[in-house]
Amino acid sequence: MTEPAGAIDVLVVDDDFMVARVHRTFVERVAPFLVVGTAHTGEQAIEAVDALRPDLVLLDLYLPDLFGLDVIPRLRTAGHDCDVMVITAAREADAVRGAVRQGVVDYLLKPFDYEDLQPRLERYATQRGRLLTTVVRGQADVDRVLAGAFAPPAGGALPKGLSVETAQLVERALREADGTVSAAEAATTIGISRVSARRYLEYFHAIGNADVALRYGTAGRPERRYTWRA
Repeated sequence: MTEPAGAIDVLVVDDDFMVARVHRTFVERVAPFLVVGTAHTGEQAIEAVDALRPDLVLLDLYLPDLFGLDVIPRLRTAGHDCDVMVITAAREADAVRGAVRQGVVDYLLKPFDYEDLQPRLERYATQRGRLLTTVVRGQADVDRVLAGAFAPPAGGALPKGLSVETAQLVERALREADGTVSAAEAATTIGISRVSARRYLEYFHAIGNADVALRYGTAGRPERRYTWRA
């Protein structure tokens, strides 16, 4: 099979075969990403990088043989310069700090769904494109590469289409909720559409003011449940 021009090759690393399959499906829904392989242990990941030379590794930390962050220096020692995006249930501050020191491009907590991963992959693709095409003539060119894709909205401004008044109502609904809240429940409480409620809830999640968890039912997609972060 011929690889699409400009494809970003990805290796998915997760100890759970089913989870790895789901992550592969998510990744391949985002152009121009192409999953070239999967691995389920640290040693398999190192061997797969040797063989496949991916551009990006989606790396779980809780692997059966190695802690995920211990895989990264072994890849660097072997001369591999692939980027690494951590995808894990590890919430410990030490794990996050260690990942930052290892130069990971992102850190995504499980559980998550496609809407969580998609924008992170798109930001990575944008930043990677800048790094590959930029011509550095001075500091301004360096600043332009490092800024932009990961910068928060200036002044904490709401994204286009969101209003301060409705954001305050959604925030109040989250703060006053007894437990988690779905987009449908928030919409009913506030008196707006479910789609609108979802946009505000996702905004609060994106800026770190709300946590999200997935509730799995007997059929269909998992339900996203939100809580305000104290």
